Amino acid sequence: QVQLVESGGGLVQPGGSLRVSCAASGFTFRLYAMSWYRRAPGKERELVAHITTTGGTTTYADSVKGRFTISRDNAKKTVYLQMNSLKPEDTAVYYCNVILGGTHWWGQGTQVTVSS
Repeated sequence: QVQLVESGGGLVQPGGSLRVSCAASGFTFRLYAMSWYRRAPGKERELVAHITTTGGTTTYADSVKGRFTISRDNAKKTVYLQMNSLKPEDTAVYYCNVILGGTHWWGQGTQVTVSS
């Protein structure tokens, strides 16, 4: 059974940093690209960052470029999202995602709140 378990969310002040993690199981992690999405209150879910199988290529939403870094550890079957210079508009539930055979799989999400 495919499982994606996010962790590391929390409350942080504007300008602060946070790292969220996603532990994967139930599929051959090293063979699949991974993504982070987020859903802010009252908004559609949006793609935040994407990383290829070896981590050689990463892409980011314009709104987080230069502030967020996606990475992965294939030995640990974990993907990370390092978030720096956080802004109140980054407040959202952050979800890990993988596409297997055309099917999107999601974790339960982790809440990130940026507020003073």
